[in-house]
Amino acid sequence: MASYNRTRRISEEIKKIIGQMLINGIKDPRITSMVSVTDVEVTNDLRYAFVYVSLLGGNEEESLVGLKSSAGFIRREVGKKIKLRYIPEIMFKVDDSIERGMYMDNLIRKVNEENSSKVEENEDEADE
Repeated sequence: MASYNRTRRISEEIKKIIGQMLINGIKDPRITSMVSVTDVEVTNDLRYAFVYVSLLGGNEEESLVGLKSSAGFIRREVGKKIKLRYIPEIMFKVDDSIERGMYMDNLIRKVNEENSSKVEENEDEADE
């Protein structure tokens, strides 16, 4: 349990640091998308940090390449701000949960519209 809490705290701290770096510190011209860090998962042995990012607008693939090429710089900066024996290797992954959520929302909305139109048709038939 203590190990889980420690990795969770480290994950949250890395998320804050990388979020600030995306606002202020990374000047890679390939990163044209609006990038936000949605989650960070650190392995139990603290060797890897999987950084989930949401990329909106711009060239998403090129932005991801820019982030991956900046991983060494980001890792070094994280190491300056967090005192750990071993600084996790930063691995970027695209988080598509926002798009999946919007897709599911549209499906639910469509089903609700179909159901409400069927209910109205049944009420009209019952009135006759």
